[in-house]
Amino acid sequence: MTQHKHQNDELDLDKKLGEELGRAEHFVHQNKKTLSIVIGGLIVVIGGYVGFKQFIVAPQEKEAQEALFIVQQQFEKDSFNQVVNGNGTDLSAVEIVDEYGMTKAGNLAAFMAGVSYLRLGQFEEAYDYLNDFSSDDDILGPFAIGLKGDALVEQGDNEGGVKLYMTAADASENELITPFFLQKAGITYTVMGEYAKAEEAFKRIKTDFGSAPEGMDIDKYIELAAIQANK
Repeated sequence: MTQHKHQNDELDLDKKLGEELGRAEHFVHQNKKTLSIVIGGLIVVIGGYVGFKQFIVAPQEKEAQEALFIVQQQFEKDSFNQVVNGNGTDLSAVEIVDEYGMTKAGNLAAFMAGVSYLRLGQFEEAYDYLNDFSSDDDILGPFAIGLKGDALVEQGDNEGGVKLYMTAADASENELITPFFLQKAGITYTVMGEYAKAEEAFKRIKTDFGSAPEGMDIDKYIELAAIQANK
């Protein structure tokens, strides 16, 4: 009976691998409102910064911000192709990065371009644009790091991907971000056969984020990782 249960649990874990590895489509969709609020807030901050520093900051910042408003609307509607390729009239996120890459708005455009390329299955481009993005924000900063991990995993680089998952998880003790990427790390370690590290990642979810969605059924994954580690 116990052996049958473990076999079923392993099948469940295999299913989980398919659901969780790779692109963070579900996460982006489920947390679209939160991401939009954060991005919108940063755009507003840019506007205030431009107004306050109007004689110091290059006029390009204002132009880039205005273009970014259009891209943000496309991003919120999941119009990822328009985000990176444009709509024939307005600048795309890629064009904003090319023309205004040194501005704060250009930095945010790189994030939206990276996420969009990830959703479109263009993983090399996704990694490059996410790698151009930097932020001290507790959500966007670690999220971008973890998404770079997705881009690498999708290209077959599990080792590079899992390192970025752990970096994202350690970047901020955020209840939204940390358990999400700890789970991805644990699953990737499992795929790699590094079961002790998988068990450690899963246990951290149980200890620190037991009430998070990733904490559901976490005991099962801890047990399976422990069994594999001791074989």
